[in-house]
Amino acid sequence: MKSQNEYIGDDKFKKMLEHYHCPTPLHVVKMRISGAICSPNMGLRPTDVISSFWPQGKTPRLETKPEAELFFKFFMGLWDEMFHKIKLNEIKLLIMPTKDKDALKVYCRNRYEEVESGYIEGFWGGQEDLKLPRYMAEVIDSLSDLAEAYNKIASQIEASKNLDNIKSALHNTDKMVEKAISFIIENSVLPRIEDIKRSIN
Repeated sequence: MKSQNEYIGDDKFKKMLEHYHCPTPLHVVKMRISGAICSPNMGLRPTDVISSFWPQGKTPRLETKPEAELFFKFFMGLWDEMFHKIKLNEIKLLIMPTKDKDALKVYCRNRYEEVESGYIEGFWGGQEDLKLPRYMAEVIDSLSDLAEAYNKIASQIEASKNLDNIKSALHNTDKMVEKAISFIIENSVLPRIEDIKRSIN
């Protein structure tokens, strides 16, 4: 069934985030929503996740009912877009350039943000202790280790004389991250996919 809230696209959504002075970049927004959809915290609401994109007490002040309706409609368009990707098990990391050392440093920073501040934070959904099967806890722990691996790779870039090795390490780490998220979706999310549609209320 097609979503009633169509995603407005990356460019327009970035402009909306800028308009509301959102400090969380779009690549993190997408992955945090993805993690939240996959979260076993069934009390987690989209509004909780949306609020998390701003510092506490700094969420946008929506002046009118039409503005609020449009604001949440845009966010739910992205939410439904990520839900659809999860339903197809097609969550992928952001495609980024790797042309030089500066680009690779940005790559590592963005990847860390995508995985740790994005997917993992969304998955925990504000809870410090979720009851997870042991295998699932191990996969989430492995994702944290992979997020940290990007920082380790970043620390090696400046001294590296062979950027192909750096690119290869990043490519392999990306594949492991995507495989871990795919495993979570396949084994924990898809079996209950019809039960995890969340309301904006």
